[in-house]
Amino acid sequence: MATERDEVYWLRGTITMLEAQVSGLRYELHVRDLRLKEKDQRIAQLEARVLELKMRAGSPQDAAASTVPPFVKPDRPKGRRRKRPGREDGHPAALRPMPAKIDQHQDVPLETDARRRPICPACRCRLSALRRHKRIVEDLIRSAVRTTCYHTRSGRCPRCGKRVESRHPEQPPAANVPHGQLGLNALATAAILRVRHRLPFRQIVQLLADLPGLRLSPGGITKQVRRLSRWLDGKYRDLIRRMRASPRVHADETGWRIDGRNFWLWAFTDPTFTLYHVDESRGGKVPLKMLGRAYQGTVIADFYGGYDRLAAPKQRCLTHLMREVKDLGEADAAFADCPLSRRLLRWCREALRLKKQWDGLGDAPYEMRASRLEDRLDALARSGGTWQHADARRLCKRLTRHRAELTRFLWDRDLEGTNNAAERALRPAVVMRKVTGGSRSKAGATAWAQLASLIRTADQQGLGVFDATKKLIVDYWASGRR
Repeated sequence: MATERDEVYWLRGTITMLEAQVSGLRYELHVRDLRLKEKDQRIAQLEARVLELKMRAGSPQDAAASTVPPFVKPDRPKGRRRKRPGREDGHPAALRPMPAKIDQHQDVPLETDARRRPICPACRCRLSALRRHKRIVEDLIRSAVRTTCYHTRSGRCPRCGKRVESRHPEQPPAANVPHGQLGLNALATAAILRVRHRLPFRQIVQLLADLPGLRLSPGGITKQVRRLSRWLDGKYRDLIRRMRASPRVHADETGWRIDGRNFWLWAFTDPTFTLYHVDESRGGKVPLKMLGRAYQGTVIADFYGGYDRLAAPKQRCLTHLMREVKDLGEADAAFADCPLSRRLLRWCREALRLKKQWDGLGDAPYEMRASRLEDRLDALARSGGTWQHADARRLCKRLTRHRAELTRFLWDRDLEGTNNAAERALRPAVVMRKVTGGSRSKAGATAWAQLASLIRTADQQGLGVFDATKKLIVDYWASGRR
């Protein structure tokens, strides 16, 4: 009994001690909650003070915009009127053209009574003043999977020992696989969906399964795209030779990710072709390798120093120059107040405007105005020592260094003063990079660049992307190479 009584006393003492500890912890938690509330109030007061100071320094819109994260674009000013979509008043309407042919004619009769006379379906009254109409409707036919079994024959050559097998022009190279091969239309469709429409592999698989009912795997499409790239490598090489013979080439580059590493995607284009190239380097050796040391055409590019290694004549992009001047003015009020920024922007705008007026002015007045623009540019380049701002002196040095490369377009009717063509060529690649995040392997990036070059070139030449892709594949199959 004494032992049990002692144990009860000991348990009661332990419970009392634990209750005291719990009370102490609750008190500490309460104190911490009070301190957190005080800190939250202090933070709110400081944020309100910061906003008040920003409102004193600038407008309320600037203060509100300063609290927005840097990746969010600012709102459009409310006072500015947006251009109404569509054509201006007085212009003819932009309508789809009528189809070139009608595939079928469908007679749609009116509802008739017992004596086969046309009647109104609502009041059953006989119709009068009957007319005939033609309602043209264009629609799609649901695609379906068509499986073809090619019955071929083969024989062994007694001289070379090779086994020769017959092959249909639209039949892929024979392969002993435990499943059906992808045909010409399926290969071309998968390549176009991936390259031109920038769909991920899994969405291509889902699209082909939903519409025609073709069952594929993402890995299978990946292998087929690389296979197409190997087949069409010769056409890509022909495109490089064609580029080297072009009288003028627009060039630009952007970042590209391959398996978590930074690479560069280069674009070379003119009105008749576009060529993409993925390289690990952004140095001047890349355009030198692609264009060749003997290239004598004109290269239109921005002010990136990588193009300086080219011996060919160059035209620097005035849009890039104007953009840099505007960005410097927005970042630094002192540079915005510098007369050089206004004069340089005005010169670029007038030079680009004058080039558009060549045909309307005539040769003699045009050449006189172009000469005056060159004189003004020389004066701006020589004024570097008169400016106190460091960026103004730096821009004057650039004008002196690239003096001949800023006005070459004024004397060549077919030469542009901007590099917008290369930026437009890079825009689909940038969208592709945002959708996919880049490429998983260098082979995949090379395959995409080659197919994108051939497909975009076919589009520029108006050949029809689908038919041109099919023709490229059929021509390779007919060559007999594997």
